[in-house]
Amino acid sequence: MNIGIVGLGLIGGSIAKAIKKNTNHRVYGSDINEESLRKAVLVGAIDGKLTDLSALDLLIVALYPSAIIRYVEENADKIPKKCIVTDTAGVKKVICDVLFPLAREKGFIYIGGHPMAGVEFSGFDHSREALFKNASMILVPDKTVTIAALETMKELFTAIGFTRIQFATPEEHDKMIALTSQLAHVLSSAYVKSPSALSHKGFSAGSFRDMTRVARLNEEMWTELFFDNKENLLTEIDGLIERLGEYKCALYENDAETMKQLLKEGRERKALADRKYDKNTD
Repeated sequence: MNIGIVGLGLIGGSIAKAIKKNTNHRVYGSDINEESLRKAVLVGAIDGKLTDLSALDLLIVALYPSAIIRYVEENADKIPKKCIVTDTAGVKKVICDVLFPLAREKGFIYIGGHPMAGVEFSGFDHSREALFKNASMILVPDKTVTIAALETMKELFTAIGFTRIQFATPEEHDKMIALTSQLAHVLSSAYVKSPSALSHKGFSAGSFRDMTRVARLNEEMWTELFFDNKENLLTEIDGLIERLGEYKCALYENDAETMKQLLKEGRERKALADRKYDKNTD
Protein backbone atom coordinates (compact mmCIF):
# COMPACT_ATOMS: atom_id res chain seq x y z
CA MET A 1 0.00 0.00 0.00
CA ASN A 2 0.90 3.64 -0.36
CA ILE A 3 0.42 5.16 3.09
CA GLY A 4 0.41 8.85 3.95
CA ILE A 5 0.99 10.08 7.50
CA VAL A 6 0.13 13.66 8.41
CA GLY A 7 1.89 14.67 11.62
CA LEU A 8 5.22 13.07 12.50
CA GLY A 9 5.20 13.57 16.26
CA LEU A 10 5.41 10.80 18.84
CA ILE A 11 2.51 8.75 17.49
CA GLY A 12 2.74 9.56 13.78
CA GLY A 13 6.51 9.14 13.81
CA SER A 14 6.27 5.84 15.67
CA ILE A 15 3.65 4.53 13.23
CA ALA A 16 5.90 5.49 10.31
CA LYS A 17 8.92 3.76 11.84
CA ALA A 18 6.90 0.66 12.73
CA ILE A 19 5.44 0.34 9.23
CA LYS A 20 8.84 0.68 7.57
CA LYS A 21 10.36 -1.82 10.01
CA ASN A 22 7.66 -4.48 9.77
CA THR A 23 6.05 -4.20 6.33
CA ASN A 24 6.82 -3.53 2.69
CA HIS A 25 4.40 -0.60 2.42
CA ARG A 26 5.62 2.75 1.14
CA VAL A 27 5.19 5.65 3.58
CA TYR A 28 5.02 9.35 2.82
CA GLY A 29 4.86 11.94 5.55
CA SER A 30 4.16 15.59 6.20
CA ASP A 31 4.70 17.83 9.19
CA ILE A 32 4.71 21.57 9.83
CA ASN A 33 8.09 21.06 11.51
CA GLU A 34 10.54 20.82 8.63
CA GLU A 35 13.28 19.49 10.91
CA SER A 36 11.10 16.54 11.92
CA LEU A 37 10.36 15.88 8.27
CA ARG A 38 14.05 15.89 7.35
CA LYS A 39 14.88 13.58 10.26
CA ALA A 40 12.11 11.18 9.22
CA VAL A 41 13.58 10.92 5.73
CA LEU A 42 17.14 10.64 7.08
CA VAL A 43 16.38 7.73 9.43
CA GLY A 44 14.21 5.93 6.89
CA ALA A 45 10.91 6.40 8.72
CA ILE A 46 9.33 7.65 5.50
CA ASP A 47 10.11 7.20 1.81
CA GLY A 48 9.55 10.85 1.08
CA LYS A 49 7.44 13.93 1.63
CA LEU A 50 3.68 13.62 1.23
CA THR A 51 2.78 16.03 -1.57
CA ASP A 52 0.05 14.19 -3.47
CA LEU A 53 -2.88 12.36 -1.91
CA SER A 54 -4.18 10.92 -5.18
CA ALA A 55 -2.15 7.68 -5.07
CA LEU A 56 -2.79 6.83 -1.43
CA ASP A 57 -4.46 3.65 -0.22
CA LEU A 58 -4.40 4.75 3.43
CA LEU A 59 -4.15 8.18 5.04
CA ILE A 60 -3.31 8.45 8.75
CA VAL A 61 -3.88 11.87 10.29
CA ALA A 62 -1.92 12.14 13.54
CA LEU A 63 -2.86 15.64 14.69
CA TYR A 64 -4.92 17.26 17.45
CA PRO A 65 -8.70 16.67 17.09
CA SER A 66 -9.59 20.08 15.64
CA ALA A 67 -6.64 19.92 13.25
CA ILE A 68 -7.68 16.43 12.10
CA ILE A 69 -11.15 17.68 11.21
CA ARG A 70 -9.74 20.76 9.49
CA TYR A 71 -7.18 18.80 7.46
CA VAL A 72 -9.65 16.22 6.19
CA GLU A 73 -12.27 18.85 5.37
CA GLU A 74 -9.76 20.96 3.45
CA ASN A 75 -8.41 17.97 1.52
CA ALA A 76 -11.58 15.90 1.10
CA ASP A 77 -11.73 16.43 -2.65
CA LYS A 78 -8.09 15.29 -3.04
CA ILE A 79 -8.55 12.00 -1.19
CA PRO A 80 -9.11 9.11 -3.63
CA LYS A 81 -12.39 7.27 -3.51
CA LYS A 82 -12.03 4.02 -1.54
CA CYS A 83 -8.94 5.36 0.24
CA ILE A 84 -9.10 4.55 3.96
CA VAL A 85 -8.67 7.55 6.26
CA THR A 86 -7.99 7.12 9.95
CA ASP A 87 -6.69 9.24 12.82
CA THR A 88 -4.94 8.78 16.16
CA ALA A 89 -6.82 11.21 18.41
CA GLY A 90 -7.81 10.38 21.99
CA VAL A 91 -11.43 11.44 21.44
CA LYS A 92 -13.74 10.17 18.80
CA LYS A 93 -17.30 11.54 18.83
CA VAL A 94 -16.38 15.13 17.99
CA ILE A 95 -14.36 13.85 15.01
CA CYS A 96 -16.69 11.08 13.85
CA ASP A 97 -19.71 13.40 13.87
CA VAL A 98 -18.01 15.40 11.12
CA LEU A 99 -15.98 12.83 9.21
CA PHE A 100 -18.50 9.98 8.97
CA PRO A 101 -20.93 11.99 6.81
CA LEU A 102 -18.09 13.71 4.93
CA ALA A 103 -16.58 10.35 3.97
CA ARG A 104 -19.93 9.06 2.76
CA GLU A 105 -20.42 12.21 0.70
CA LYS A 106 -16.97 12.18 -0.90
CA GLY A 107 -16.58 8.43 -1.36
CA PHE A 108 -13.55 7.70 0.82
CA ILE A 109 -13.62 5.45 3.90
CA TYR A 110 -13.19 6.91 7.37
CA ILE A 111 -12.47 4.70 10.37
CA GLY A 112 -11.71 6.45 13.65
CA GLY A 113 -8.57 5.21 15.38
CA HIS A 114 -6.90 5.51 18.78
CA PRO A 115 -3.65 3.68 19.51
CA MET A 116 -3.51 2.97 23.25
CA ALA A 117 0.19 3.59 23.62
CA GLY A 118 2.51 6.46 24.38
CA VAL A 119 5.10 7.96 26.65
CA GLU A 120 5.17 11.17 28.65
CA PHE A 121 7.23 12.93 25.97
CA SER A 122 6.17 14.30 22.61
CA GLY A 123 7.77 14.91 19.23
CA PHE A 124 9.49 12.88 16.53
CA ASP A 125 12.70 12.59 18.56
CA HIS A 126 10.85 10.41 21.08
CA SER A 127 9.11 8.22 18.49
CA ARG A 128 10.14 4.59 18.27
CA GLU A 129 9.24 1.61 16.16
CA ALA A 130 8.42 -0.62 19.15
CA LEU A 131 6.00 1.82 20.81
CA PHE A 132 2.95 -0.28 19.94
CA LYS A 133 4.29 -3.69 20.98
CA ASN A 134 1.52 -5.58 22.82
CA ALA A 135 -0.70 -2.46 22.82
CA SER A 136 -4.41 -2.15 22.01
CA MET A 137 -5.68 -0.34 18.92
CA ILE A 138 -9.23 1.00 19.11
CA LEU A 139 -11.08 1.25 15.80
CA VAL A 140 -14.30 3.23 15.49
CA PRO A 141 -15.96 2.45 12.15
CA ASP A 142 -19.02 3.93 10.54
CA LYS A 143 -21.88 1.45 10.02
CA THR A 144 -21.25 1.57 6.26
CA VAL A 145 -17.61 0.46 6.48
CA THR A 146 -16.92 -2.87 4.76
CA ILE A 147 -15.38 -5.95 6.38
CA ALA A 148 -12.59 -5.74 3.80
CA ALA A 149 -11.60 -2.26 4.99
CA LEU A 150 -11.60 -3.40 8.62
CA GLU A 151 -9.48 -6.42 7.71
CA THR A 152 -6.97 -4.11 5.98
CA MET A 153 -6.71 -2.00 9.13
CA LYS A 154 -6.44 -5.04 11.41
CA GLU A 155 -3.70 -6.57 9.27
CA LEU A 156 -1.64 -3.36 9.26
CA PHE A 157 -1.91 -2.60 12.96
CA THR A 158 -1.25 -6.20 13.94
CA ALA A 159 1.87 -6.16 11.77
CA ILE A 160 3.30 -3.14 13.60
CA GLY A 161 2.91 -4.59 17.07
CA PHE A 162 -0.67 -4.23 18.30
CA THR A 163 -1.94 -7.45 19.87
CA ARG A 164 -5.53 -6.39 20.47
CA ILE A 165 -7.90 -4.68 18.02
CA GLN A 166 -10.87 -3.24 19.93
CA PHE A 167 -13.99 -2.01 18.11
CA ALA A 168 -16.23 0.63 19.64
CA THR A 169 -18.79 3.30 18.84
CA PRO A 170 -17.69 6.92 19.30
CA GLU A 171 -19.82 7.14 22.45
CA GLU A 172 -18.41 3.93 23.94
CA HIS A 173 -14.87 5.05 23.22
CA ASP A 174 -15.20 8.48 24.81
CA LYS A 175 -16.95 7.20 27.92
CA MET A 176 -14.22 4.62 28.63
CA ILE A 177 -11.32 6.93 27.74
CA ALA A 178 -12.61 9.51 30.25
CA LEU A 179 -11.80 6.95 32.95
CA THR A 180 -8.82 5.00 31.64
CA SER A 181 -6.83 7.94 30.26
CA GLN A 182 -8.19 11.42 30.85
CA LEU A 183 -9.03 11.10 34.56
CA ALA A 184 -5.57 9.59 35.15
CA HIS A 185 -3.94 12.66 33.58
CA VAL A 186 -6.08 15.06 35.63
CA LEU A 187 -5.31 13.15 38.84
CA SER A 188 -1.58 12.98 38.12
CA SER A 189 -1.44 16.72 37.39
CA ALA A 190 -3.29 17.58 40.59
CA TYR A 191 -1.37 15.07 42.73
CA VAL A 192 2.09 16.37 41.81
CA LYS A 193 1.12 19.92 42.82
CA SER A 194 1.35 18.98 46.51
CA PRO A 195 4.03 21.16 48.15
CA SER A 196 5.59 17.96 49.50
CA ALA A 197 6.27 16.75 45.95
CA LEU A 198 9.24 19.12 45.73
CA SER A 199 10.92 17.35 48.65
CA HIS A 200 10.22 13.74 47.74
CA LYS A 201 13.83 12.66 47.10
CA GLY A 202 14.71 9.71 49.29
CA PHE A 203 11.10 9.23 50.33
CA SER A 204 9.57 7.92 47.12
CA ALA A 205 9.58 4.72 45.12
CA GLY A 206 7.36 3.19 42.46
CA SER A 207 4.07 4.61 43.71
CA PHE A 208 5.17 8.24 43.39
CA ARG A 209 6.76 7.60 40.01
CA ASP A 210 3.66 5.85 38.66
CA MET A 211 1.29 8.52 39.99
CA THR A 212 3.26 11.43 38.54
CA ARG A 213 4.49 10.03 35.23
CA VAL A 214 1.73 11.39 33.01
CA ALA A 215 1.77 14.82 34.68
CA ARG A 216 4.58 15.53 32.22
CA LEU A 217 2.00 16.10 29.51
CA ASN A 218 1.42 18.36 26.53
CA GLU A 219 -1.03 20.88 27.99
CA GLU A 220 -2.16 22.15 24.58
CA MET A 221 -3.25 18.73 23.36
CA TRP A 222 -4.72 17.51 26.66
CA THR A 223 -6.76 20.65 27.21
CA GLU A 224 -8.35 20.11 23.81
CA LEU A 225 -9.00 16.45 24.58
CA PHE A 226 -10.56 17.25 27.96
CA PHE A 227 -12.97 19.82 26.55
CA ASP A 228 -13.89 17.60 23.59
CA ASN A 229 -14.98 14.97 26.12
CA LYS A 230 -16.16 17.36 28.82
CA GLU A 231 -19.33 15.64 30.03
CA ASN A 232 -17.78 12.19 30.36
CA LEU A 233 -14.72 13.58 32.12
CA LEU A 234 -16.81 15.66 34.53
CA THR A 235 -18.76 12.52 35.47
CA GLU A 236 -15.53 10.71 36.30
CA ILE A 237 -14.07 13.65 38.25
CA ASP A 238 -17.28 14.06 40.28
CA GLY A 239 -17.28 10.36 41.08
CA LEU A 240 -13.65 10.43 42.18
CA ILE A 241 -14.21 13.45 44.42
CA GLU A 242 -17.19 11.70 46.04
CA ARG A 243 -15.18 8.53 46.68
CA LEU A 244 -12.20 10.47 48.06
CA GLY A 245 -14.61 12.19 50.42
CA GLU A 246 -15.41 8.81 51.99
CA TYR A 247 -11.75 8.22 52.86
CA LYS A 248 -11.42 11.78 54.15
CA CYS A 249 -14.50 11.38 56.34
CA ALA A 250 -13.17 8.12 57.82
CA LEU A 251 -9.93 9.86 58.79
CA TYR A 252 -11.69 12.88 60.30
CA GLU A 253 -13.92 10.63 62.38
CA ASN A 254 -11.10 8.27 63.41
CA ASP A 255 -13.18 5.46 61.92
CA ALA A 256 -10.65 2.69 61.30
CA GLU A 257 -13.34 0.10 60.52
CA THR A 258 -14.78 2.20 57.71
CA MET A 259 -11.28 2.83 56.37
CA LYS A 260 -10.52 -0.89 56.32
CA GLN A 261 -13.79 -1.54 54.52
CA LEU A 262 -13.06 1.15 51.91
CA LEU A 263 -9.59 -0.27 51.29
CA LYS A 264 -10.98 -3.81 51.12
CA GLU A 265 -13.55 -2.71 48.54
CA GLY A 266 -10.81 -1.08 46.48
CA ARG A 267 -8.63 -4.19 46.63
CA GLU A 268 -11.54 -6.42 45.60
CA ARG A 269 -12.55 -4.08 42.76
CA LYS A 270 -8.96 -4.13 41.46
CA ALA A 271 -8.92 -7.94 41.53
CA LEU A 272 -12.25 -8.08 39.69
CA ALA A 273 -11.06 -5.61 37.06
CA ASP A 274 -7.88 -7.63 36.53
CA ARG A 275 -9.81 -10.88 36.13
CA LYS A 276 -12.12 -9.35 33.56
CA TYR A 277 -9.17 -7.88 31.67
CA ASP A 278 -7.30 -11.20 31.67
CA LYS A 279 -10.42 -13.04 30.50
CA ASN A 280 -10.93 -10.61 27.63
CA THR A 281 -7.29 -10.91 26.51
CA ASP A 282 -7.18 -14.73 26.43
